[in-house]
Order: sequence, then C-alpha cells, then structure tokens
Amino acid sequence: MRTYERTHPWLNFSLDLRTLPPHLWALLGEVASKCDHVAGVPLDPEVAKYIHHVYLAKGALATTAIEGNTLTEDEAKAYLDGKLDLPPSREYLGKELDNIVAAFNKIVAEISQKGPRPLSIQQLKDMNKQVLRGLKLEQSVVPGQLRRHPVVVGRYRCAPYEDCEFLLAKFIDFINGFSAPAGMSPIYSVLKAIIAHLYFVWIHPFGDGNGRTARLIELHILLSSGFPQPTGHLLSNHYNLTRQEYYRKLDQARDPNGGVIAFIDYAVRGFWEGLVDQLELIKGQQWRVAWINYVHEQFKGKNSPADTRRRVLALALSEQEKAIGKNAIRTLTPDLAQLYAGKTTKTITRDLNRLSEMGLVKKENNRFISQREKILAFIPWRHNSRQSK
Repeated sequence: MRTYERTHPWLNFSLDLRTLPPHLWALLGEVASKCDHVAGVPLDPEVAKYIHHVYLAKGALATTAIEGNTLTEDEAKAYLDGKLDLPPSREYLGKELDNIVAAFNKIVAEISQKGPRPLSIQQLKDMNKQVLRGLKLEQSVVPGQLRRHPVVVGRYRCAPYEDCEFLLAKFIDFINGFSAPAGMSPIYSVLKAIIAHLYFVWIHPFGDGNGRTARLIELHILLSSGFPQPTGHLLSNHYNLTRQEYYRKLDQARDPNGGVIAFIDYAVRGFWEGLVDQLELIKGQQWRVAWINYVHEQFKGKNSPADTRRRVLALALSEQEKAIGKNAIRTLTPDLAQLYAGKTTKTITRDLNRLSEMGLVKKENNRFISQREKILAFIPWRHNSRQSK
C-alpha cells in the first residue's frame, strides 16, 4: 500500500456522476448553452478585442490574486496595456501577471496550431515552470520539478512527496480518460475542468505555483473543448471573487459524503453567474454599435453644420449613463466644445429639441438622455406587460 492511500483516501480518482443532483445537471446545461451564445455572437473586431482584453486581465489577475497578488483590476489592465510602471518593490507583482499571460497565450497558440491534445505530465511541468519563471522562490522549490519535501497549505497536509510522481501519472490517466457521451461534450468538459482542478490541488505536486497551475489546467481543458476564450477565465475569476468560500469548499471537498459534488456545484454556479455578466457586457457592446449605426443612418445625406453638430451631440449623449443638464453639453466632449464655441444657449436648445423630435434624445426633469432603448424592439412590450399585471 502506498502512503497516500492511508493518508489521503479521497484521492481515489473517481467521480460517480449518478450522484449529481438534477439541479446541477440543469445548471451545467445552462452553462453550455450560454457558452454557445458567447461563441456565436457577431461582434465588431475592435469590440471583440476589447472584451477579450477585459477577461484576459480579469483571469490573469484573479489567478494571481488568489495567491496574494495585490494589484487592483484597474492596475492590472493598465500594466498589461503598458500604461503602468511599477516601482521596484512591486515589480514582482507585474512579473506574476506576465507569467500567467504568457502561459495563457501558449495554451491558445498550441491549441490553435496543433489542435486539442491530451494532457501530459511534461505539459504540467511546463505550465508550472512558466508560472514561476523569474520569481523569487524558496530554496527547495525548482520550477517545473516535482517537490521532494512535505508541504502544508493552511490546515491541509498535501499528498506525500514520495507519491507525487505516481499520483500525477494517475491524474493524467484519469483526466484524459474522462470521456463524454454523444452530445454531452460541453457539459462533461466543464465537469472535467473542475474535477481536474480539485485533484491537482489535492496532490500539490510542485513546490510552489500549484493553484495557478491548476487553474491553467482548467483553462486548457475548456479551450481544448471549444469554449470561447473569454469564458475560459470565468472560473478563476469566480474563485477570486469568493476567495474565502473557495478555500472553504476545497477543504470540505474531502468529505466522502458529498464534498466533491458540493465543490462542483459551487464552481458551476459561479461559472453560470460569470457567463450572465459576460453576456450582458457583450449585449451592451452590441447595443452600443447598433445605436451608433442607427444614429448615422438618421443623418444620412444630412451634412450641414447644424446636422453635423447634432449627430455628434446624439452620439456623445449615448455614452452617458445619466441624464445631462443643458449647461453641461458644451463640456461633454472636446468635439462638442469646439462645435459649440461661439454658439449661444439657444443653439444648444434648438439642437436638443431637434434630436428629441427625431426620437434620439428624451427630456427628463430638464435634463437630457439618449433614447437608446428605442432600438430594443421588444422592450416596450415587456415593459407594458409588467405594468398590466
């Protein structure tokens, strides 16, 4: 008998799917459906690039923040955009992000160039090596090499180091053998990614960077299964947003009476919530582009100075979340400041009235707001339906 069989009996490399409750199967189906929606959304390339960048930054920050990275989301975005120089005392935080982004990009490049491939031990070692590249580590930690010493994380004593190589081989066989029935591939891929994360963290085969490596494995499995790139970062983001619950669920997952199922339920629910938010962001971007096109269509063939001014004003108001007072119009954007230079307040009033007549702007308590909801064809029906109840 190997040591881990006595000390870590939960490392049994099995998952009885018959124990999954009906609500979890339903939620998995919704996750698969929403991922299909994300994959099938037509987007302007610049908008798609923006959304990809947003979730790349979220994913990179999330997986490092769980391990203690203290950069804010805005700082992470600015750093990845090359717009933030960190002081020497915080340079390592940027290095952690760089390592994760490089690992993300490598996974994407390998899948796009060579297609999906089964996981291998060497792949896991390479992931860990990339995660820890150039960071200051304990003397006993060698990036990409299995640990040769006991490790305790919080209250959890990780699997015996002498069994790590054996356990990693079993892990690879288990995950690569996790096949789906016909038509169930997306649902099983989510289960596979989550259970791979859980088992890898339990084994903890490397001296450092195991959590980050586990989340890279999740990403690899999801992207290999055809999930859109932005969705691949949602699990990491969920774990980070609910960090205390994440650790609690990891700790409880060792309970033979439903602990694993509880962790899967927690992860899938967070995945679903992240997809809801992601689809809202995508819908908002589509709405914005559609409105811009609609405004331009309303001014088609109208090129007078007044029409040009009104078109710019309509577009500027559409970028505002709240109604704007007439006196703030001039300073709303640099373009408007230039267009209204030397004009009286009467000109602004005429322009707003004309936009209101065109149905592009509406007045609310002597303030003005874009009427973007005009192009949401079914919103009035839903609104009236709710009022009639």
